[in-house]
Amino acid sequence: MNANNSTNHKYDEIINLPHHVSETRPPMPMSDRAAQFSPFAALTGYDSVIRETERTWISSENREQ
Repeated sequence: MNANNSTNHKYDEIINLPHHVSETRPPMPMSDRAAQFSPFAALTGYDSVIRETERTWISSENREQ
């Protein structure tokens, strides 16, 4: 049996099972689900420091000209 053949059948037992629907919890609103995948700032304030550094660098470069 080659590796490709075994991976094709790895999930055969579960692939066609019905999607689970909770009997106790309401479905999550789409806006909340989308928020799970939105980007976040891992380093708070880093973006503003980079922008300020860029602004300072550009203004000093303009003064030299």
